[in-house]
Amino acid sequence: MKKGFRVGSNQFRNRKMIWTIGGGKGGSGKSFITANMGICLSKLGIRVALIDADLGGANLHTFLGISPPAFTLSDFIKKRVSHLREVLIPTPIPNVQLLTGAQDLLNAADAKSVQKRKLIRSIQNLDSDTILVDLGAGNSLSVLDFFLMSDGGILVVTPEPTSIENTYRFLKSAFYRRLKQSVSSSEVKTLIDGLMDRKNERGIQNPHELIKAVKRIDEADAQRIVEEAETFHPNLILNQARSKKDIEIGFSIRSACLKYFGIHLHYLGYIVYDQDVSHSIRRRKPLVLENSRSRAAQCVMEIASKLANSYEKGV
Repeated sequence: MKKGFRVGSNQFRNRKMIWTIGGGKGGSGKSFITANMGICLSKLGIRVALIDADLGGANLHTFLGISPPAFTLSDFIKKRVSHLREVLIPTPIPNVQLLTGAQDLLNAADAKSVQKRKLIRSIQNLDSDTILVDLGAGNSLSVLDFFLMSDGGILVVTPEPTSIENTYRFLKSAFYRRLKQSVSSSEVKTLIDGLMDRKNERGIQNPHELIKAVKRIDEADAQRIVEEAETFHPNLILNQARSKKDIEIGFSIRSACLKYFGIHLHYLGYIVYDQDVSHSIRRRKPLVLENSRSRAAQCVMEIASKLANSYEKGV
């Protein structure tokens, strides 16, 4: 961890941080990163709530080495309990709580936007210093909305063409989803919807061209798009890096996002490929606890330190 960072102080109580961990491709290591990063933050005296919102199968508990919880998000969605905090369970790790049962969450959220908004508000109101949400794969509207609710959405990518391509697709979808939510004109909303097609009729290829087109429709909406574009700062973690060339992929993605989308992407760092990771998963023991000296664990700790320092910066 970075030197000079004070552990266990009350500075975290003054600001809650929500980090959503997503990406377009399954198997990139999102759950591993969520669990281990949460543990690293807890060691700094930060109260952490881990939320498993992986539509493909809630398994965050496995990475923590505990059995499937008896109480899940299903109990909240089906109104068996009144408050989301009632399904937060403690874990053997100090300062870490877990909330799981995501399949019901996303299916229900897709069906009822009102319920989705209620879930998001409930998550935001949880009594924790940091909330880490493991979104799983895909870019459905619900996944995008949960990604966008955070202080800092984090994308996990591996150095493979398919993963990189899916990351670009996810970022583009999240970006235009955010822009659509910020405007009021139905004509502008329709225009933004059309941008998801590369061969859109107007030939708009980037936010700069979009703003010009929107100005001809609604000046106020054009200004809103400018403001949203300037404040959309997602984060990136490159996982399973085997070489210096792999590590540099993160910087290449950052440059491409700025050049082609006008998106300011923050490259949080990388995690090296390490066989100790798979060994820890098979043993159901978090890597940062079982083998904190491993190369991958050191990488996770460094990234967690950056997140912790965001409190001081007021990100």
